[in-house]
Amino acid sequence: MTAETMPTRLVGQAIKRREDPQLITGQGSFLDDIKLPGMTHACVLRSPYAHAKIKSIDTSKAKAHPGVVAVFTGEDMLDLNPLPCAWQAGRVKNNVNTPRVLAVGEVHFAGDPVALVIAEDRYIARDACDLIEVEYEPLPVVVDAKKATEPGAPQLHENAPNNIVMEWDAGDKAKADAAIAAAEVVVREQIINQRLIPTPMETRGAIARYEQATGEFTLWTTSQAPHVMRLLLTAFVFGIPETKLRVISPNVGGGFGQKIFCYNDMAFTMWAARKIGRPVKFVEDRSENYKYSTHGRDHITDVEIAGTRDGAITGLRVTTYANLGAYLSTIAPGIPTTLYGRIITGVYRIPAAYVKVYGVYTNTAMVDAYRGAGRPEASYLIERMVDRFAAEIGMDPAEVRRKNFIPPDAFPYDNGMGLLPYDSGNYEAALNKALDIIGYANFRKEQEEARKHGRYLGLGISSYVEICGVAPSKWIGLPGEGWGAGLWESANVRIHLTGKVVVTTGSLPHGQGVETTFAQIVADELGVPYDDVVIEHSDTAGTPFGYGTYGSRSLAVGGTAVYRSVAKIKEKAKKLAAHMLEANPDDMVYENGRVYVKGSPDRAKTLAEIALQASVAYDLPEGMEPFLDETSYYDPPNCTFPFGTHIAIVEVDPDTGIVDLKRYVAVDDCGNVINPLIVDGQIHGGIAQGVAQALYERAVYDENGQLVSGTLMDYAVPAAHMLPPFETDRTVTPSPVNPMGVKGAGEAGTIASAQAVMNAVIDALSPFGVKHMQMPATPENVWKAIRAAQTAS
Repeated sequence: MTAETMPTRLVGQAIKRREDPQLITGQGSFLDDIKLPGMTHACVLRSPYAHAKIKSIDTSKAKAHPGVVAVFTGEDMLDLNPLPCAWQAGRVKNNVNTPRVLAVGEVHFAGDPVALVIAEDRYIARDACDLIEVEYEPLPVVVDAKKATEPGAPQLHENAPNNIVMEWDAGDKAKADAAIAAAEVVVREQIINQRLIPTPMETRGAIARYEQATGEFTLWTTSQAPHVMRLLLTAFVFGIPETKLRVISPNVGGGFGQKIFCYNDMAFTMWAARKIGRPVKFVEDRSENYKYSTHGRDHITDVEIAGTRDGAITGLRVTTYANLGAYLSTIAPGIPTTLYGRIITGVYRIPAAYVKVYGVYTNTAMVDAYRGAGRPEASYLIERMVDRFAAEIGMDPAEVRRKNFIPPDAFPYDNGMGLLPYDSGNYEAALNKALDIIGYANFRKEQEEARKHGRYLGLGISSYVEICGVAPSKWIGLPGEGWGAGLWESANVRIHLTGKVVVTTGSLPHGQGVETTFAQIVADELGVPYDDVVIEHSDTAGTPFGYGTYGSRSLAVGGTAVYRSVAKIKEKAKKLAAHMLEANPDDMVYENGRVYVKGSPDRAKTLAEIALQASVAYDLPEGMEPFLDETSYYDPPNCTFPFGTHIAIVEVDPDTGIVDLKRYVAVDDCGNVINPLIVDGQIHGGIAQGVAQALYERAVYDENGQLVSGTLMDYAVPAAHMLPPFETDRTVTPSPVNPMGVKGAGEAGTIASAQAVMNAVIDALSPFGVKHMQMPATPENVWKAIRAAQTAS
């Protein structure tokens, strides 16, 4: 984009992502594209049992196989500490159980790593794995979170009686109990938020190289948080100085949360590279990704909502069993607590609410953040129950929402659940716009007429709020609340002597368009050509420490760090320009890449001229350092709280149970928008993932702990033709938290969409007496729900 074609102001413009040409032409560099001299390949032998003692491991045949470099077991790696759990949510005390790099003595889920083969290529390594002989003693298995806490259930870890990782609560139990006891109407339901598998296009992996002369590692890994991985691997797993590891994230083909965490392959490739003196590469196949890498959701919840006959919600009481899998992943306990339990009241002013969460070990893969991370579960819960409450009192679901919304003049709003206050909101405006787009009144007439002819249409509303930009040290850094450290973000901005701008950031892209939006901000604020701004990221050797990209925090936290660094650059430029023009620094104005004397726009210096002067440095103001180079570490005072309303229309065939998603409208409010094209793309992707949960996807374990949905033949990821065109719009309520007024958009579609679709399905089935059903609304499940309701009546 040249100066001649660049818009006057870039912020707010729908500019195509600068990252895309490289990626869509096949010129990206992903992990599996990397080849190093002398590189070896690793393959992991994984347990076929969900729970068993390891009696013995015989690796002799594998070691003798041609092309095998080495074979290791967990006993060889006892010098490494188990992988860390960074976010323990305050109530996890002495029952933390995290995975060892390779299992020692016992396995706790099907897929637990047992042995490691290093060979000259991946095929030899795979063949050699099959030659390892392991004697197991199978043990009893439990895969259901609620059943795992019952007396007599199989026990996974001695230090966690009844398999309970933690008991956590929020809100006011006495008030909630009293509100429910006194209510005119109480609706009770069990809601299951089924387990999901993230399914990124690129599976995970790691490549490690060790330099014996310096004792330094370089690790290439598919990570959303390279600086965090460097810290966890050095300080907690290896016990070496952080300066001895460089972590690089190459192009990442989809993350969705699964690539935030510290995994065993990061550690064993490093350990093995040091042991054999050659680089070691490991890349999962799809089956391994499904069996071992983290899953999402998996809640069993009993919920009660109370209110009056005229539609006022007076109380909410929730008990959730959150399946965390066989071990704790890096931030697993924080998802069903801080990011779920504290936001269960959603967009509603509910005077009495209480949530109790049991985190539970089971013989399944670890469960951690998946797009939305706790907020989709919370939003699904409250939005389904608001619909159930509306149906119970015979009131229009849109009107129940209006009656209970937090009003605009109540912000900042404390929801009573120990959350930081909601920063801003105008929920009714988003609802009204969505209803107008969908043609709500006309639809209800069409729906009534269609039912007369045996067609069953349904409309579902989802009004949501989410918490984004999870960062503030004063909250998320508190021991007992978060993970004992704030999640601030960093950025460095440098203006080279030619006037070109280089930004290095602790944030990084894996689909969010970070390079594009950050360049738009910098180009606008500095008044330089967009193409003159370079964004560097993803390498701990070249960027300031940052906590990475997840939780829709890149723009609100990382982008604000960039904005603040640019502001520092502008202030220094004004002082230097004043010196160059022999003027008073207080009289200088920075505008469109020029600094001029107030009232005399012809007395000016361009940023390029100022940058050159700062670089050659022979004539600077007394005490000024050379070069235009500024760094910011931004620790926001609060999170941001995007919101919106999504509406789905479906048609259900009662004879076959097939659900046809006919229309989908999304009205979102993510504050001020930097690039509407990127926002729409993020919303589209998020909706697809939420619709998939509502209608198609479910990870299923059998009673023996075997993942029966462990391939793409068995796990129903939707194709494009299964989704309608998404109709998107927005309202704009700027956030007061940061100077740009931005919030977040990356997870909104997922947080809002599952319940919009399920509410529509239930609405379509209401003539049959169906009041509730569990996700996914597959043809079989829909057909069974209809028959069960008919039988009950």
